[in-house]
Amino acid sequence: MKVEEILEDFPQLTNEDILAALAYAADAEKNKLLLVNTAA
Repeated sequence: MKVEEILEDFPQLTNEDILAALAYAADAEKNKLLLVNTAA
């Protein structure tokens, strides 16, 4: 989904709101740990 589409669907948001949400999500994902089972 493009930023423009989000802004059309949610006119109360600003471009800065979208960028802040994306930055938050990226930071949250960066701190996740992926465990892989290699004993197969």
